[in-house]
Amino acid sequence: MASFRAALAQLAMLSVTGVRNNYDIDDLPNSLTRAQLPALLVLPVELEREQLFQQRQDSLGTVAFSGAAKSVNYSLTHLLLLAPTEAGLGMRSCLPRLIELIDSYTAAIAAAVTLDDMLLAPARVNIEPGSFGYGDRKFYGCAFRHAWLLDV
Repeated sequence: MASFRAALAQLAMLSVTGVRNNYDIDDLPNSLTRAQLPALLVLPVELEREQLFQQRQDSLGTVAFSGAAKSVNYSLTHLLLLAPTEAGLGMRSCLPRLIELIDSYTAAIAAAVTLDDMLLAPARVNIEPGSFGYGDRKFYGCAFRHAWLLDV
């Protein structure tokens, strides 16, 4: 039985080619500099942002607690930040690198789809490229929205 915290730590150790820094929840910086990018941040919360087709889900939802297997659904964001929005020629200048990093991320998560057996079922991941606020800046990047099933 893996705890939510242990699974988060395992996600923070996911090795993604091209990512300079991985931050676990205990190590999240208050702000990021260009020297720290690209960076992946484990955020066990749903980021508030406008989406064209917004879909709300419960972050923590009970699946089964009555005499059967005891499991819980968790939702979280693994946030990839690539470059500050004020840098370069805008999103267009970041797209080729962003697509490379998304491909590297999907390859890494495919190789560790249950996070070394921490999850009861393979992680479901939605991919949302865009711009995201972190600290006092906005960054181009991608939110990898994970849905997990863990034993309790």
